[in-house]
Amino acid sequence: MAGIQTFAAIDVGSFEIEMGIYEISPKIGIRLVDHLRHVIAWGRDTYKLGRITYERIDEVCRILEDFARIMKGYKVQAYRAYATSAMREAQNNQMVLDHIKVRTGLDVKVISNSEQRFISYKAIAIKDEEFNKYIQKGTAIVDVGFGSMQLTLFDKESLVTTQNLPLGALRIRQLLSGIPANMSLTMDLIGEIVDNELFTFRKIHLKDREIKNIIGIGKNTLYLFRGEQNPFPEKINRNDVERAYSQLLTMGLEAIADHLGVNTEYAKLLLPSAVIYKKILDITGAENIWVPGIRLCDGIAAEYADSMKLIKFNHDFERDIVIEARNLAKRYKCHTSHNQALELHALAIFDTMRRLHGMGKRERLLLQIAVLLHACGKFISMKNSNECAYNIVMSTEIIGLSHLEREIVANIIRYNIRDFDYDHVHLEEGVFRSGMTEMDISKVNMTIAKLTAILRLANSMDRSHRQKLVGCKMALKDNSLVITTDYPGDISLERMSFEQKADFFEEVYGIRPILRQKRKG
Repeated sequence: MAGIQTFAAIDVGSFEIEMGIYEISPKIGIRLVDHLRHVIAWGRDTYKLGRITYERIDEVCRILEDFARIMKGYKVQAYRAYATSAMREAQNNQMVLDHIKVRTGLDVKVISNSEQRFISYKAIAIKDEEFNKYIQKGTAIVDVGFGSMQLTLFDKESLVTTQNLPLGALRIRQLLSGIPANMSLTMDLIGEIVDNELFTFRKIHLKDREIKNIIGIGKNTLYLFRGEQNPFPEKINRNDVERAYSQLLTMGLEAIADHLGVNTEYAKLLLPSAVIYKKILDITGAENIWVPGIRLCDGIAAEYADSMKLIKFNHDFERDIVIEARNLAKRYKCHTSHNQALELHALAIFDTMRRLHGMGKRERLLLQIAVLLHACGKFISMKNSNECAYNIVMSTEIIGLSHLEREIVANIIRYNIRDFDYDHVHLEEGVFRSGMTEMDISKVNMTIAKLTAILRLANSMDRSHRQKLVGCKMALKDNSLVITTDYPGDISLERMSFEQKADFFEEVYGIRPILRQKRKG
């Protein structure tokens, strides 16, 4: 069939490495052709030793060499290979990535947790009719992985919050590896670990919030709720979970492995997942779990198809990112009416300057997020608010933003009220910088400078926090950005602040911003 692309998605996970071969086209959508899976618990190295041993590296390379040969057999036209928490947290991750590249020819990208969860979230959204039905009412997406778990709350089609918790199945088993215990005691110990992590989440995020449904994703979920009558159930109720949990308590590991169709090593990892789902149901009161049956590879394929415009999502993901930023601003008591005015001013400046700044839709979104969060640091310190805001943003996973994009937002906020240093903009070293050239870093620095100049100017336009310039007009004339307001009252404070910020704006863009006030009569 004409127009079909063959695509490979590779997930270098903490406990197993998977590859999906897909056919993608606007007509057929995304169709899985083949799926391969190798169990390799290399996350144990990371979580126990802090690094990946050479024996594990060699094993991973051999698996990926096989994948590369299979990709050639399928005549794969494009691929994306992503590594998650085991690679993210390994001290020697740069060396591991280099070994993989040299031996297999594959470029593996380490993705941040927020990117990983967002990719999975896109895979769910492909099933848009079911997904949109669930998120109309209070819904929690529970993504239990091997290294960590993600809890994401939706209400009225909007993302409310998302939090990553150190409750991965492999991580929990590693914590308990030195404790001899029978099945009942093991489940109790796991329960104590889970309760401890969920306590704060419940107090902050579940207060006065009703959760009707759970969407269960992650590899463990695919196996956990298998039944004799239905090996892959999509819909499970509270009674099903209670029954499955009680059954696990009475069974040994070999019996669990036989019952769920996995080996005993995998069965050990399903026990923490079972406890987590039971605890989530207990604290939320949800009655139903929808298991859409997606894997990270499905999300990688969906992300690729979306980026190549081969499919179109009905769900607005950028709106989710903005709503999450608004919720963060609310949590840190940011001035709502001031933020609203700044958002109008900053986006209007960006749009008016479009032909001069060379930035696109994604940079506009980063500016919008920076505006919403620019004052969150005042929640901690009024004196050093920009530094505190930088740390808040860098410590907060905004689902849908890459690590680098989060750094850009944090730096825009940081330099909002301090001298801009073109040579020493703070970009963290490490695995997320791998592959970036000096030219790439210079481009990032210029993006930060351009967006900082806009934020500063927009901020000056509401210096009094009284929204005096809302409704102003903007236009490029000669070598000036002319901003005209018909506000009839005094704007001395705004004018003074505007002039102070105009120098940096002119330095970055080469044009002078001018503030004019129309006088009536």
